[in-house]
Amino acid sequence: MSTVPTPSITCTSLSFTWPDGTPVFDGLQAAFGPGRTGLIGRNGSGKSTLLKLVAGELAPTDGMVRTADDVGYLPQNVTLDTALRVDEVLGIAATRAALHAIEAGDAREEHFTAVGDDWDVEERAAATLDQLGLGHIGLDRTTGEVSGGESVLLRLAALLLRRPGVLLLDEPTNNLDLYARRRLYAAVDAWSGVLVVVSHDRELLDRVDQIADLRDGEVTWYGGNFSAYEEALAVEQEAAERMVRVAEADLRKQKRELVDAQVKLARRKRYGQKMWDQKREPKVVMGNRKRAAQESAGKHRILHEEKLAEAKERLDDAVEAVRDDDDIRVDLPHTAVPPGRTVLTLSNLSLRYGASVRGEFEIRGPERIAIVGRNGAGKTTLLRTISGDLAPAGGEAITHAPMRFLPQRLDVLDDELTVAENVARQAPDATNNRVRARLARFLFRGAKADQRAATLSGGERFRAALAALMLAEPAPQLLLLDEPTNNLDMASVRQLSSALESYEGALIVASHDLPFLESIGITRWLLLDGGLSELAGDRPQLTKDRPEIPTEVVGYPE
Repeated sequence: MSTVPTPSITCTSLSFTWPDGTPVFDGLQAAFGPGRTGLIGRNGSGKSTLLKLVAGELAPTDGMVRTADDVGYLPQNVTLDTALRVDEVLGIAATRAALHAIEAGDAREEHFTAVGDDWDVEERAAATLDQLGLGHIGLDRTTGEVSGGESVLLRLAALLLRRPGVLLLDEPTNNLDLYARRRLYAAVDAWSGVLVVVSHDRELLDRVDQIADLRDGEVTWYGGNFSAYEEALAVEQEAAERMVRVAEADLRKQKRELVDAQVKLARRKRYGQKMWDQKREPKVVMGNRKRAAQESAGKHRILHEEKLAEAKERLDDAVEAVRDDDDIRVDLPHTAVPPGRTVLTLSNLSLRYGASVRGEFEIRGPERIAIVGRNGAGKTTLLRTISGDLAPAGGEAITHAPMRFLPQRLDVLDDELTVAENVARQAPDATNNRVRARLARFLFRGAKADQRAATLSGGERFRAALAALMLAEPAPQLLLLDEPTNNLDMASVRQLSSALESYEGALIVASHDLPFLESIGITRWLLLDGGLSELAGDRPQLTKDRPEIPTEVVGYPE
C-alpha cells in the first residue's frame, strides 16, 4: 500500500514583518513536497524572504517553518572571504588535514575520528568541482583567485558535497556565463532530493516539476514546468477576463432593475398620496394600505440593493482574478537611427583588463548587438569604456549619436529624488505634464511617479532607471545595457522586452540570458574572448570543449 509522501517543507500560519513595520507574509500556509519546485512571483512578493525563513536565516514574526531534512541554501548574492581556501569553502578542510596527517604517519585517534568514513573526500571534491566546470581550481587555492561566477558555483559545489535533503537556490544563474549555466542546469537535472529554486531564468524553470506562484501572500500551485505554467495561466486568465465581462453585464442589469424598481415605487407613492388627498376610502383602510405599501416598497428596495451589492462584489472578485501585469509601451520617434548612419566606432581599442578590439569595428543604423562571453572576459569593462566611464588602455571608442548606459547596479537614480524628479533631471527642458505623461507609459501613474527612488522594489527601480535613460533629452540613439535581466521577475523581463521592441535606436546588450536576447530581436552576436569576434548564425553555438566558441567565426579577429 503506497503512502502519501510527507512534505519536506511546511509553513504554518507563517507571518513576517521587517523591522520598519513593512509586512511580507500574514498567515502564509504552504507545503513543499518532493521534487523540483520553481518558486516565482513579482519583485517584492517575498520569494527571497521565504527562502531565508526556510533556511533559518530569518526568524518568523509569527507561525512556524518545519523542514523534514537538512537544508542547504545558496543565497542570491554570494560573498566569500577572499582569504579562504577552496577546501574551506567546501567544508572539507578539517577532514583533508586529518587525512594528510594519517598519510604522513600520524596515527592519533583524533585524526581517524575526523576522517570517519570519508577517505575519498578529495576524490569526491575533485569530481564535484569537475562536474561544475571548476576542475581547474585546486583545493589549496584561495577564493580571491576565482571570478564572481565561479564563487557561485563553488558555493553550490559545497552544497552538492554535503548532499542536504532540501536544497534552496535563490537566482543561482545571476552572473553566470553561458558555460557555467549549462553546468548548473546539469546539476539541477541530476538532483534527486527536494529542490526549491527562485529564478527568472526560463531555461532553468523549464527543468522543474512544478511551479509555486507566490502572489499577494499566497502560493498557487501549477503542475509541470514554466512553459506548462504559462499555458495554464493563459487559459485561467482568459476565463477570468470572461467572468469580468459577465459580472459587468450583471452589474449593469442590476442597476437598471434598481432604477426601474425606484420608478415603480415612486409611481405607487404618488398614486397613494392622490388617493389619500381625495379621501375616497375610510381613513383606517387608507392608513393600513399606506403602511403595507411602505413595507413592501422597503423590502423591494432592500432586495434590489442587495442584488446590486452582490453584483458589485462578484465584479470585484472577477477583476481581482485578472492579473495587472501591464506592458511598457514606448513611442520615442527621436530615438530612430537611419540604416546607413554610423553610431559607434571602435579603433584598435585595448581595455584596462586585457581584452582588445584590433582594427576598426563599427555599428551602423538600428542594429541590435548581443555581447556574450565567459565571466571575466571584460563585457562590463567594454560597455563602461564605450560609455566613457572608463578610459581605454589604448585606442579609442567614438560614439556618433546620443548614448545612454544602464549598468547592472542601476546607480543612475538619485535615491533622495522621486521617480518624476529623476526623469526631469535627465530632461531639464521637459514640462512636468510631459514628464508625467511619458512616465505613465512606464507604468508610473499618479502617486507612483511621486515615490522616492529609495522606496522602489527591484522591478520598479529597474523601470524607473530605464525611464530616466530613455526619456532623457536628447533621446538616446545608442543604448547600452549590462545584464539587464539580473534580479528581474518574469513580468519585469516581459516589460523590458516590450519596451525594447518599440525602441528604434541602436542597442548593445551584454547578457547571459539567451531567451531574453532572442526575444528582443538581436541582429548580431559578438563574442568577447580576448578579442571581439562575430558569431555565425542566429545564436551562440555551445560546444563541449569550448562553450561559446562557435564552429565558425567571421570578422573582427583578435
